[in-house]
Amino acid sequence: MDNNQALIAQCEERAKQWLSPAFDEETRKAVQAMLDNEGKTELIDAFYRDLECGTGGLRGIMGAGTNRMNIYIVGMATQGFANYILKAFPGRTDLSVVVGHDCRNNGRLFAETVANIFSANGIKAYLFESLRPTPEISFAIRQLGAQAGVNVTASHNPKEYNGYKAYWDDGAQVLAPHDKGIIDEVNKVTIADVKFEGNKDLIEIIGGEMDVDYLKAVKEAMVDQDVILRQKDLNIVYTPLHGTGRVIIPAALRTWGFQNIHVVPEQMVIDGNFPTVVSPNPENSEAMTLGMKLGTKLNADLVIASDPDADRLAIVCRNNKGEWEILNGNQTCMMFSWYIIANKKKLGQLKGNEFLVKTIVTTEVIAKIAKKNGVEYKDCYTGFKWIANEIRINEGVKKYIGGGEESFGFLPFDKVRDKDSPASICLICEIAAWAKDNGKTLYDLLMDIYAEYGFSREFTVNVVKPGKTGADAIKQMMVDFRKNPPTELGGSQIVLRKDFESLEAKKIDGSVEKIDMPDRSNVLQWFCEDDTKVSVRPSGTEPKIKFYIEVKDPSFKCAGCYDRCMKAAEEKIEAIKQSLNLD
Repeated sequence: MDNNQALIAQCEERAKQWLSPAFDEETRKAVQAMLDNEGKTELIDAFYRDLECGTGGLRGIMGAGTNRMNIYIVGMATQGFANYILKAFPGRTDLSVVVGHDCRNNGRLFAETVANIFSANGIKAYLFESLRPTPEISFAIRQLGAQAGVNVTASHNPKEYNGYKAYWDDGAQVLAPHDKGIIDEVNKVTIADVKFEGNKDLIEIIGGEMDVDYLKAVKEAMVDQDVILRQKDLNIVYTPLHGTGRVIIPAALRTWGFQNIHVVPEQMVIDGNFPTVVSPNPENSEAMTLGMKLGTKLNADLVIASDPDADRLAIVCRNNKGEWEILNGNQTCMMFSWYIIANKKKLGQLKGNEFLVKTIVTTEVIAKIAKKNGVEYKDCYTGFKWIANEIRINEGVKKYIGGGEESFGFLPFDKVRDKDSPASICLICEIAAWAKDNGKTLYDLLMDIYAEYGFSREFTVNVVKPGKTGADAIKQMMVDFRKNPPTELGGSQIVLRKDFESLEAKKIDGSVEKIDMPDRSNVLQWFCEDDTKVSVRPSGTEPKIKFYIEVKDPSFKCAGCYDRCMKAAEEKIEAIKQSLNLD
């Protein structure tokens, strides 16, 4: 039997287990159809493995199968999670969890399934009455003193996906040892072990009161109330992209003092099919089209968006030609970092024990901003759970003032332990108000930052490889890069290589230093003599491998240099892509 036949046989055996009465009729019919189909691609993709946890938790395409999101996979994950909680807090009779969901199809079904299973295991479930932002779930865990939480969301993934983010008692997504402990418990669970019948006495519906508490906490991210009062008529256009920000973000902006807020009506409709966009990802410029159209009609100062679970944000501002320009995640993170440091310093709010956090794949300009202003900064792995970890280990000793990553996520205060678009959107509007108060735009501010700290252009290449064959190909790419690493990138010599799996940094002279990180990760980084940086990592939540490219241009002096430097940077990026065979 060849490998492919063996794989088909293995998948058929697993699929036949889903024909038992433990599964509903609809699921059994879907599985039988896969078994009966002469083509076995769908069967293999659905059953070749169990859906795995990554940096964002459990996430996958909805449908029948072990490698799909459905009530049974959600059920077994939740039963395992409940078993782990009961072991982690022995003897406790007051255990509780917070459960939420976003706008996605099956979101409410999955969330109610999760709440039922926790309650059936004697754990009280605080279930949000309807869709809520991811950061509010994180906040509620801390506010209610819960031991854990689950948010049913696939963030910015396409409409076919749903997901499951697991949180611990600090409001952050789970890290070691809990992540491994939960996975071990989940792997022990069979469908027969899952307690699907809930205990209504242990399910409490929450909503409005938590919204009020959360909105009050979000105001703690404000730096300068006076500038908002002077520019309260800042012309803002906002879109939730059919998601959870639709109510909470306009409300947050009003509590901060902004009075001229407009929403994109077509995208205020809750819809897990995301009918007005190809993909509900704020990283994709197409998703911002309707917002920019309304912004032009209303002569808005800026257009902002949140993704479906409202943890990430996108910002569009006018450039020096009056045209809309979408800021990338590095630029927004850089702008947040600069404004927080500069204006807290100006207002006497820095006491000397503050720190910023960025992920290793985010622009190094942030490190320059922090160093030049005497503020400590920390590097961490991709995934906001690692930023939350830095907050946790420094709590009570150092003051967290902000942290972010290139993928459009930022957290400007510490009452939440995940990306927070409501707070970040309010703060970027404050920054726009400050710029306007000083006769500038957000674009002007960005140019000023480049002039002082150096021009940087970042670009991410996503190589998508779905299914088992794709997963194997991605694994082999990382093996090949380790065996035969590149020596140059786009004509620039590599002088330092970092491998976060071995935690070793190798310099061009052959010397090796250990990398100080809290865990190992399958990430490679290459640094060149001209400060070019390339990071490579397989995605933890999607079937792709990501290449993060950052190039510099020391010749940038003012806004007039921008187009020239951008053109040179794009040429350099293309050369790097050719060096890595990414065309």
